[in-house]
Amino acid sequence: MKLCILGGGGFRTPYVYQALLRDTGSPRVEEVALYDTDEHRLQAMTAILRQLAADFPDAPRLVPTPVLEDAVEGSDFVFAALRVGGLEGRQCDEHVALDLDVLGQETTGPGGLAYALRTVPVMVDAAKVVQRLAPDAYVMNFTNPAGIITEAMQGVLGDRVLGICDTPSGLGRRIAGSLGLDHERVQMDYVGLNHLGWMRRLLYDGHDVLPRLLADESRLGRLEEGQVFGIDWIRTMGVLPNEYLYYYYFNRDAVRSIVDSGVTRGDFLARTQAEFFDRALAAGDGAADLWRQTVARRSASYMAEARGGTQDEPEGQRDLETDPSHQGYAGVALGVMAAISRNERRTMILNVRNGSTLTGLPGDAVVEVPTMVDANGVHPLATEQPDLHQIGLMAQVKDVERHTIRAALTGSRSEALQAFALHPLVDSVSVARQLLDGYLAGSPEIAAVLTR
Repeated sequence: MKLCILGGGGFRTPYVYQALLRDTGSPRVEEVALYDTDEHRLQAMTAILRQLAADFPDAPRLVPTPVLEDAVEGSDFVFAALRVGGLEGRQCDEHVALDLDVLGQETTGPGGLAYALRTVPVMVDAAKVVQRLAPDAYVMNFTNPAGIITEAMQGVLGDRVLGICDTPSGLGRRIAGSLGLDHERVQMDYVGLNHLGWMRRLLYDGHDVLPRLLADESRLGRLEEGQVFGIDWIRTMGVLPNEYLYYYYFNRDAVRSIVDSGVTRGDFLARTQAEFFDRALAAGDGAADLWRQTVARRSASYMAEARGGTQDEPEGQRDLETDPSHQGYAGVALGVMAAISRNERRTMILNVRNGSTLTGLPGDAVVEVPTMVDANGVHPLATEQPDLHQIGLMAQVKDVERHTIRAALTGSRSEALQAFALHPLVDSVSVARQLLDGYLAGSPEIAAVLTR
């Protein structure tokens, strides 16, 4: 089989490739096309992947290319992880919002909407290339904001596009681990949108073990979500929220922490990633080790503001995967490919078309729910309906996402303004206008999209 990775020069590509190296099933991926327009990054990442493959004689063949059509043609699966506008765009997304005392996170709030505005047209064009040159391929989207991009690409490819996020599955795995249970035997009752969801139950041999965790102050306190949200608030809710809900439940705290730190996530990555790629090509046989060291530093600082630290000086505890090639989104992606190509039926938390799953949202809306995957595709499972607080927040954010998609596809500044103004983390239409003006002035890619 052929796998195409859009954004193959990206920092996380080795996660996926390591998962493929350890895959012994049949059929398996034999060719990996790495597409990236930045040939410097592509060259460095290809060197790292070849070092990782040194001990695997049957490693999938690597074909790096800056030509999208060459990468896509004949693919069985496409993994999409592009960053339109690069880290400079991310810094703009963050700082325009933060200058107005509004959240500038890359997937949540107005920063995420700005990211989507410049990314949707590129990803929809990529979907059209897939439709033309690999019409039977499944697209696994990790391009952020994953829910918005997946929904936009489904307008071209339908249910052959699904969104991947490792946060819900990682949460279920960590809950099981904290209770000393085998995570392979748990069933997750999770509902939401991408980066906006709740773990409502965790079933083990037919019994919900989540109440046991909530009652155990020591175990709950050691869990990352216990540190981020606080034990009392989690117990008050009676569910475990996705970590990104910190930006909703503690919005003022999050914004103030980021502003006071003086260093955003984008600032940190722009500096450290530039250093990494400059060093990687000169590192020779040590490039793979350099990547591993940089991964550890990146992971330790992730969402540092939620744990009382900064990007440069993270505090608190961050749960790290011991082997990211087997876990995280690479593991989810491999699971999807195995389920479809080998009919190894399995259930995962994915971003898929709603259909009749959640009655409070449109049928063509992308939601993040337990989904059964097999050779016939993806099938969201029936689930208990969200409560009023959950469906209300989901519905408002989903409406914002759909205004964003329409703005990106039609060039309408009016649609973009509605997206910013209706977002629950933007408290004034006047602020929404300032956000739109700031992004038009600061991002050439957004100005090129919003032309009317």
